[in-house]
Amino acid sequence: MRRLAEARTWSVAVGILLVVGLAVAVSGCGSKKKSNTTAATSGGAQTTPAAPAAVDASKCGDKPGVAATGTPIKLGAIATKQPGTDFTDIPNMAKAYFDCVNANGGVNGHPIDYTIETEQTDPAQVASLAQKLIGTDKVVGIVGNTSIIECAVNHKYYESKGFFIIDSGIAPECYGTSNSAPVNMGPRYSSDGAVQAALRAGAKKIVFDQSNVPGTGYIAAGPTAIAKNAGVPIKTLTENVPIQDANSVALKEVQAAGSDGAVVLNFTPPEALKILQAASQQGLQARVKAWACSTPCNTDFLAKALGSAWDGKLLVNAELNLTSAPGPQSQLYRAVLAKYGKAVTGGLGSFSQMGFTEAQIAVDALKTIPGAYTAKSVNDAFKAVKGFQTDILCKPWYYGDAPLHIPNNTDRTVTPQGGKMVQKEDCFPISDVDPAIAQVRKIEAQQGS
Repeated sequence: MRRLAEARTWSVAVGILLVVGLAVAVSGCGSKKKSNTTAATSGGAQTTPAAPAAVDASKCGDKPGVAATGTPIKLGAIATKQPGTDFTDIPNMAKAYFDCVNANGGVNGHPIDYTIETEQTDPAQVASLAQKLIGTDKVVGIVGNTSIIECAVNHKYYESKGFFIIDSGIAPECYGTSNSAPVNMGPRYSSDGAVQAALRAGAKKIVFDQSNVPGTGYIAAGPTAIAKNAGVPIKTLTENVPIQDANSVALKEVQAAGSDGAVVLNFTPPEALKILQAASQQGLQARVKAWACSTPCNTDFLAKALGSAWDGKLLVNAELNLTSAPGPQSQLYRAVLAKYGKAVTGGLGSFSQMGFTEAQIAVDALKTIPGAYTAKSVNDAFKAVKGFQTDILCKPWYYGDAPLHIPNNTDRTVTPQGGKMVQKEDCFPISDVDPAIAQVRKIEAQQGS
């Protein structure tokens, strides 16, 4: 009860804005030269053809068509769901994968019993949900958490209980503490990547705009460091969501950026779409050097809604592969979404890719446990994950023992083309001008992650 009282007095100035996708670490420490801040490994847009979901969804299990009947393995998740911010597609997609596994042999014959809780950025509520999952529901692992403030509120509780969370990070504590390892790089580092893309496009000024939610200062600090290192001025803005007057927002951004500048957005897809459509309606697209966006914009929903007017004109940081990628994990992702993902309202996109990948990591870890599925055995298995391979990420994902975790720190740039997102730039390292990225690369070099 004391924890609930502490939560009620906790300041909400610590959460964050958006979620996004994955990739992973680049080994070694990069230097902080300006050339490293803006360099990319490849250039022009690649119109990767959409691959059909050739892999049958039954491939998610070891015994196709055989339902698991053993003692359930209880897992849980907490996600933000409120007006203007809804991250439930991520745990809903994780559940779709678990449902697929359950229908095709389970984990060594055991089905996964997955509970999803939603919250509205109330610290007391968020704290109580973690205690409910662990103390009352007796879950043995937490997979798929995606919340504006959850990491900030609950990380000490998880540490005290020995829980190692596989999540989608938003708040700084998702990346800066020992018991959270996200599959995405979160709004700060994804915005870093979007700014890097804008600078490569020739921008001489950056206007960075994002939702006015807890943690905006933390997020903006990354793009600010990237821009200043490149000798480029940056102006940071925030908008209340849901956005009511997108025309005014778009005009304000363009006027602040100028003809040689770039507008970089950090919003969920519906809110970013409002701004981009408003820019089109007012003829503002060509009034700046470039438009860019953090990972949430990496969705075919947005590419279709924008239409051909934005083809090749929006640089989107993509922490995950194209949803149309031909690799085996991408094919399985599409097959599972089609068969089991009815609750995933956003369809193909970074959010559902994150949930799928988090669930895959968890299942692979659970399969390594030789005995009972207890909180200790499950969380030991989660922490031990190293070198998890998937074509959805740029590099293998890992957990390990470290004071902070940003295993996804290498990603792509994509752009709309013909109603789909296509690759614009191949995998490139997020700049180690951002201090936490530099720290993680040092840890990776020391541990061989």
